[in-house]
Amino acid sequence: MAHVPAAERRPQLIQAAIDLMAREGIAAGSTRAIAAELGVAQATVHYTFGTKKDLYRAVVEQLTAEFIGQVRASAPEQGPFGEQVRTMVHALWDSAVGEDGKCALITEFSAMALRDPDLQETMRALQHEIEDTAAALLTALAAAHGLALPVPAREVAVYFLAGFNGLSDRYLVLKAAGEDPEAESRRALDLLVATTVGLCLGAPARS
Repeated sequence: MAHVPAAERRPQLIQAAIDLMAREGIAAGSTRAIAAELGVAQATVHYTFGTKKDLYRAVVEQLTAEFIGQVRASAPEQGPFGEQVRTMVHALWDSAVGEDGKCALITEFSAMALRDPDLQETMRALQHEIEDTAAALLTALAAAHGLALPVPAREVAVYFLAGFNGLSDRYLVLKAAGEDPEAESRRALDLLVATTVGLCLGAPARS
């Protein structure tokens, strides 16, 4: 195989790791298996990332970037405030529980970080980045509608994401066990949207 510069090989290995672990779980993501996924020598993985934890960190950072990009892309440009929030949340839901397994992979990394100090800082940064993004989107949407949020946007974002993560985790667990939680999950999601919008509409903007 022709030599490929490390700057090009790195994103290829990250994507190979994501594809493999999204299909089979983190435990399946050995450096040997990741190398085989891309068709390179195992030494290439070690040379590019140094340690397996460095590779894990790169995978989490890539998943975070993709997730945040999807959140931003789902923000609608027109419509009533509540409907815009609902549209954005349901687009986020479709991405989170999609068949590609990436949301389940992030959940696996989060659980792993509880006992792995090497991953804790990475997952902490991921959590705060997602919360900051949600708060920024909410702030911008409220400003576009002339709304003065009665609760700080970041507090609303933390509340919403805690509920969203709980619902998505429940969905994934039940679906993996053979159930079909789609309809009741959508109803619960709409309740979460309604309470979140209610928090935001508690006070009108001052002229």
